[in-house]
Amino acid sequence: MKKVPQITPEEAAALVKDGDVLLVGGFGMTGNPVHLLHALAERPVKNLTYVGNNVGEPGLGGGRLLRNGQIKKAIGSYFTSNPEAVQAALQGRIEVELLPQGSLAEALRAGGAGLGGFYTPTAAGTLLAKGRETRVIGGREYVLVEPIRGNVAFIRAWKADTAGNLVYRMTEQNFNKAMATAADLVVAEVEQIVPVGALEPNQIHTPGCYVDYLVEARMTPEFLGSSASVEGGKKADPRRLAMARRALQELKPGDVVNLGIGIPTLVADLITPEMGIILHTENGMLGVGPAPEEGGAMDYPVNAGKIPVTALPGASYFDSADSFAMIRGGHVDVAIMGGLQVDEEANLANWAVPGKPLLGVGGAMDLASGARRLIITMTHTNPDGSPKIVPRCDLPLTAQGAVDLVITELAVFGYPGGRLTLLELMPGATLEEVRARTQARFAEALRG
Repeated sequence: MKKVPQITPEEAAALVKDGDVLLVGGFGMTGNPVHLLHALAERPVKNLTYVGNNVGEPGLGGGRLLRNGQIKKAIGSYFTSNPEAVQAALQGRIEVELLPQGSLAEALRAGGAGLGGFYTPTAAGTLLAKGRETRVIGGREYVLVEPIRGNVAFIRAWKADTAGNLVYRMTEQNFNKAMATAADLVVAEVEQIVPVGALEPNQIHTPGCYVDYLVEARMTPEFLGSSASVEGGKKADPRRLAMARRALQELKPGDVVNLGIGIPTLVADLITPEMGIILHTENGMLGVGPAPEEGGAMDYPVNAGKIPVTALPGASYFDSADSFAMIRGGHVDVAIMGGLQVDEEANLANWAVPGKPLLGVGGAMDLASGARRLIITMTHTNPDGSPKIVPRCDLPLTAQGAVDLVITELAVFGYPGGRLTLLELMPGATLEEVRARTQARFAEALRG
């Protein structure tokens, strides 16, 4: 049986050369090979291309490499989780390439599988498709995404045996599993190394043939950043809570549902186990339960907001590539997301804020184009009174023709027959108010 060398974080860091493409596992700081990255930050290595969902947090993980000026380019999905990465991009200190989260995961999987890329409907018709090859397949537009490979991958697992077989813990599979296949040299940082035979073969997530070196390093709360512990939530605004309650009415037992950040997260607080609704989080979990009363990512999985959550009976874990295959494959029944604009053609804009850099898309494009039904919850107007339901979106699009229902504090709109239609007034709202604060043209089919 193969025996994988066990080395120190410092010896692992010495394997990375100037100009290397470095694949870094983790989602936020969960499943992040922080000990390897901090050791690399002590070396004079520079001009790295850093591939990861995000560039750590300020001073943590990849965030430490960023502070040192060791990163030349970052390829990822959500750089806005690290304000220092945003500033570095704005000041031209790093180059950034933004990919939808599912496209990033699949590009890594394609790289590891020796494929020449793949076509995806995600991002079709958006800024992120600009400059990429597109083609129409079965009447739908698809975007070509090329594979991603690295010179070195730093990944994090829970257990390894001395043959390099890896087992991940809860939502810590995320990007680690794909990255373990997609680099010329793979270093796995693990919590515990056990003898060959101590791991049940059915439990192994990454076979040892992918792993070149093992580093045993214990995780502690200070390395988990914002996921280290549960913070008390603020009392929800009554109008936002009313939208969440109305959105909940659209869900039925057995639905697989993904909730975006903002108002949609309030829906999770209203769901009880008796409702039979299965919550999905794109970083790799089905069966998301409520936040624990105390504790953090040392003891619990995390959701896509990097918040520790509990797992309901029957829950399952998987990696990010499988998670987005569920989404694109139509296995998520409903996605509830926030919005910046929705228009008469059912187009959605929700990832680019006016006046801010385009540095964070996450899983929004994948979910908007892949979920069977898309519900948008948002305030009817912006703080300055400008409308959000408009004739045509003028903000960067998230998805074309994807919206099924819009819920605001004033009204519920749908698209029966393909036409934007007012279906309901929310409690306390008047038809005159809705007409005055909606720029888009709409039909009226008020219920009751």
